[in-house]
Amino acid sequence: MLLIMQKGVNTIEQYMNAQPEHVRILLEKLRQVILKAAPEAEEIISYQMPAYKYYGVLVYFAAHKNHIGFYPTGSGIKEFKNELTKFEGSKGTIRFPFDKPMPVGLITKIVKYRVTENMQKANLKTAAKHATRSK
Repeated sequence: MLLIMQKGVNTIEQYMNAQPEHVRILLEKLRQVILKAAPEAEEIISYQMPAYKYYGVLVYFAAHKNHIGFYPTGSGIKEFKNELTKFEGSKGTIRFPFDKPMPVGLITKIVKYRVTENMQKANLKTAAKHATRSK
């Protein structure tokens, strides 16, 4: 049984431990790639899925019947659209089939892009607050 959108999951370990072994191995690999690319990121469960947060949510992932869904938000998809042509997906989703090698390099680039993007947004908000206060 694959666990997706199941209530009562409070940690990434709970989510992953509920998966069949072959899926758990892939999820752990994805987890390590994300943490290496964003070592400051906080692991959370959001929308009953594993997620990584650094100045806001960076990415989510979820196990499905035949693939892992990777959700780097719309901007992460848009920025790497040319490199994502060989993967099925949609506006905010990339599907990594269980029977194909995980694109570690591409995932790393996407996560690092999202870290930079979130930091830039946070810096802009801080600058705007300071500008408002100094008026």
